[in-house]
Amino acid sequence: MRRDEMVSAAAKSFNNPDETKTPPKTNAATIKLGDIALTKVQLEPGWKWSECVKSAVGGESCQAGHVSVVVQGSIHCVQDYGTEVTATAGDAYYFGPGHDGWVVGDDTFIAYEFSQDAKDFGPWKTA
Repeated sequence: MRRDEMVSAAAKSFNNPDETKTPPKTNAATIKLGDIALTKVQLEPGWKWSECVKSAVGGESCQAGHVSVVVQGSIHCVQDYGTEVTATAGDAYYFGPGHDGWVVGDDTFIAYEFSQDAKDFGPWKTA
């Protein structure tokens, strides 16, 4: 759909996503609204990018950028250059390319990720 053809109003459900990815301990359901992709990310306790996704996408760290809002649980991110951040329910976060991350605690982590660049890399492409 071209940008000038984008509908002016729409609603979709994550119960009927356009795409689903399910690497170990992961459920990522994506809906597309024009050129915007929204992904409901559910990560089980014990999930870690370097253990659950790395083998499917390769590389030493996650090369995707993430803009998300956390609705449940906590996630910890360590950038390749050393910066660390933990995001918990109610937080919005940005993790730039070049990081590892893992679920903190015993709760399933749930976040909604927003992308306008038609993300077609990382776990969204090959996992």
